[in-house]
Amino acid sequence: MSAALQASAAPLRRDTRKSGVLTGIGLLVLHLGALAALLPQMFTWSALGVAIALYYITGGLGISLGFHRLLTHRSYRCPRLLEYALAVCGTLALQGGPIEWISTHRVHHAHSDREGDPHNVHRGLTWAHVQWLYRRNDARPTQEEQRRYAPDLIKNPFYRFLERTYLLWQVALALVLFAVGGLPWVVWGIFVRVVVTYHVTWLVNSAAHSMGYRTYKTADESTNNWWVALLTWGEGWHNNHHAFPSSARHGMRWFELDTTWLAIRVLQWLRLARDVKVPRLRSTALAPSEGEALEA
Repeated sequence: MSAALQASAAPLRRDTRKSGVLTGIGLLVLHLGALAALLPQMFTWSALGVAIALYYITGGLGISLGFHRLLTHRSYRCPRLLEYALAVCGTLALQGGPIEWISTHRVHHAHSDREGDPHNVHRGLTWAHVQWLYRRNDARPTQEEQRRYAPDLIKNPFYRFLERTYLLWQVALALVLFAVGGLPWVVWGIFVRVVVTYHVTWLVNSAAHSMGYRTYKTADESTNNWWVALLTWGEGWHNNHHAFPSSARHGMRWFELDTTWLAIRVLQWLRLARDVKVPRLRSTALAPSEGEALEA
């Protein structure tokens, strides 16, 4: 990596080996804010509708379709403008900037359920679900490790910009919601939506590494969990995903509903997705080495 590129990437974030006290405080504030939804004056049907819409836009399109299948695994390609739009949606999920999110997930695949995995399920379900975020966690990638695991994003000025400003995007969204729908829209569209999206995303790290069935022989504890899949737009077919990480399709059997895969198929039909990768399978119980992800 050139000296200029290293200099431009240097201010990405603080050392992730330090205490996650600020992260813990942020999570506490968000959860307390979500409790405001229990107040009768904070509920309107329009606020609930906004929360549901943003849940899919930021989680389904942003995290699953954008951050995960497109940016992390490059399981398909799309026009640059659409890629950037999906990255903005993912940034609005408030799960960190794209560089942090993608590098952390790539580290997880490199050390899944072993030492070095940021949310190793062998340290307990609570750790895998949320504690890894706010307790001391030496497996979370440092700035140098982010450069190593996500060089494709770090060399792109737009992703460095999103990384530096991801909190400001949430503030801007909150201001827009307040201007249009008042405090109920902020409570439901920001606090409730963010907290719900957090927990369904974290279920992939915890429940889908401990509960469910295993179709493929992988070296980790990943499972296929139907109810996690329903909540996470198909991400709960996690054993399938760990067997074939670069596959755009996670639900491999006819009954494994994968709505993100359906979205990719729609993009294909619209000629907005290309180089879509799916595995060519020779049986329903293969070891990962017996199949490979190929272009559709």
